[in-house]
Amino acid sequence: MPSAIDAAVAQQTAAGSVPSPTISTTTEGAGGGTGGIYSAIISRNQPITRVKEKTYEELHKKCLEKNILYEDPDFPPNESSLFYSQKIPIKFEWKRPREICENPRFIIGGANRTDICQGELGDCWFLAAIACLTLNKKLLCRVIPHDQSFIQNYAGIFHFQFWRYGDWVDVVIDDCLPTYNNQLVFTKSSQRNEFWSALLEKAYAKLHGSYEALKGGNTTEAMEDFTGGVTEFYEIKDAPKDIYKIMKHAIDRGSLMASSIDTIMPMQYETRMSCGLVKGHAYSVTAVEETTFKGEKIRLVRLRNPWGQVEWNGPWSDKSEEWNFVNEAEKTRLQHKIMEDGEFWISFEDFMRHFTKLEICNLTPDTLEADKLQTWTVSVNEGRWVRGCSAGGCRNYPDTFWTNPQYRLKLLEEDDDPEDEEVICSFLVALMQKNRRKERKLGANLYTIGFAIYEVPKEMHGNKHHLQKDFFLYNASKARSKTYINMREISERFRLPPSEYVIIPSTYEPHQEGEFILRVFSEKRSLSEEVENMIEAERPSRSSTKAREGSEEEKQFRNIFRQIAGDDMEINAEELRNVLNNVVKKHKDLKTEGFELESCRSMIALMDTDGSGKINFDEFRHLWDKIKSWQKIFKHYDTDHSGTINSYEMRNAVKDAGFRLNNQLYDIITMRYADKNMNIDFDSFICCFVRLDAMFRAFHAFDKDGDGIIKLNVLEWLQLTMYA
Repeated sequence: MPSAIDAAVAQQTAAGSVPSPTISTTTEGAGGGTGGIYSAIISRNQPITRVKEKTYEELHKKCLEKNILYEDPDFPPNESSLFYSQKIPIKFEWKRPREICENPRFIIGGANRTDICQGELGDCWFLAAIACLTLNKKLLCRVIPHDQSFIQNYAGIFHFQFWRYGDWVDVVIDDCLPTYNNQLVFTKSSQRNEFWSALLEKAYAKLHGSYEALKGGNTTEAMEDFTGGVTEFYEIKDAPKDIYKIMKHAIDRGSLMASSIDTIMPMQYETRMSCGLVKGHAYSVTAVEETTFKGEKIRLVRLRNPWGQVEWNGPWSDKSEEWNFVNEAEKTRLQHKIMEDGEFWISFEDFMRHFTKLEICNLTPDTLEADKLQTWTVSVNEGRWVRGCSAGGCRNYPDTFWTNPQYRLKLLEEDDDPEDEEVICSFLVALMQKNRRKERKLGANLYTIGFAIYEVPKEMHGNKHHLQKDFFLYNASKARSKTYINMREISERFRLPPSEYVIIPSTYEPHQEGEFILRVFSEKRSLSEEVENMIEAERPSRSSTKAREGSEEEKQFRNIFRQIAGDDMEINAEELRNVLNNVVKKHKDLKTEGFELESCRSMIALMDTDGSGKINFDEFRHLWDKIKSWQKIFKHYDTDHSGTINSYEMRNAVKDAGFRLNNQLYDIITMRYADKNMNIDFDSFICCFVRLDAMFRAFHAFDKDGDGIIKLNVLEWLQLTMYA
């Protein structure tokens, strides 16, 4: 659970800087931390898919047929599944429920919030989310399939479902649980023989690699993993005037809700106050109600401490005198109980006075401020930031900010709000970084992330090209995330006129690699998609070749080639290297050590149309014409005359050379041709363009019907790729 977002973040100016990022702390139960890393190239705009339970069913059936208990090979009962950064001073024993108690049960009397008691792991944020989940039975049955038992068809295997970055995944586990002195070490139920909450925690730990990976976090992280919903954050001191109404609507619509109290010191976790509340600790909001007290309406909030104990002791607490003025029927309606179960009522005023952050996970991002339910549409885009290519950082870094992934957003229809005088579209943007918690053991922490939204000029509507550096230097953002913050997801609600916009998701600092998912929810029809999804190359013109035939330059050029090539008028890789390096040396303004032999071999291979291992005069002339034009482009971007260009400039250099690529290909170019300092030298630059040019020509040669699709047999594929 994070602490409250820092108050008052300074506004950004039109082309000015982004304020310093907000640092989020986490609530614990017994320790602290946040986490993550990056992976593959994906871009998607499609509906969320469901993952079938086939694997679980097959494994379950196999165990029953063989009369054995399932043992999970991917999450074994040893220390690797427990911790990655510490040694346990005592030895835990992994036991199955039948070894822990008599008559174990999966669920007793329905899964409810009293079944969740925190153990020796700092995952109160996760447990608070489970308590919220139990209030929505439909959701609960989705996450926790209820057709599981320790009696009928028991085989020591269980499964749970979680939403992961656009997909529902089925996590299969065995029922071996860590114990000490025959007691569960981590989450347990208030009833010793009930195990659904302990097994759910184990499945979530497996999803993230270990139990330790669950230490410290945000309640909303688990809420979203249970629902696929989207979260909104409220600073209680800055909350809107109708925050009670918002909370009431959220509960009525099945949204999951949690709250916490900031600690004064960043590393001060779970400090118990004299009033019974705990700072730096996540609480579930389980009810929002009104009742009559001494003839007046009083607003109440019900909270639950995941510990299963330690409660508020002020007004409207379990034993407070206020309940003496409430009749029995009303007490029953409010489920008032005098017992140390961690759940208690508190007045809305005291809630607002003591708590500092409120988090609401909307199952669908319905407008909580409105009185009627509104269904939103959602588009999902997956992408990544790649160092040296598309990890440009925030607007404080104007030289690289423009290279970040860009997503066009078309707001097509205005809202149906008769009270709104303006033509406005409501939408919500949610940026989530992926896999950071799972990769904590590799030292990955959460990045500080945010986003900005710019309006696309009308003359550029429908043009899916990547917006350039100058655009961002001279245009102000129309909207943006309030701050950059080190949380898994940052979301913001906006209202803008119908138009075409571009969303720029980024990390605060440049050069940080990672995957992300960008979701856009809108009340009306809209479309969001990644720009630059077209791949093409300009066809070369032959007019310049004809124009110079018979010229003095042409004669000298042919004589030089004949001297090197000999009578057969063909040159090999070593001869090509001599020709090119002799010519390049004459260009004093081009700082380069010349071409490597391996580069020239690649050039020969890519230009050799007859498979002789050599190139003739026409092939060489075509290559030389290209190199001269690419040399001009290189000089243009080598502004400091260092003999290298920054890899971020390759996007524009490629465009100037007549190629249109997508982000995946720009990523590949950076990984293939840039050095460790993200610079590309002249040799690598030319090799990149030779390869692009040749591969486009090869594709067009195979694409005889011009439909953009080619079919190669294995011999053709190997001939093309091995020689190149």
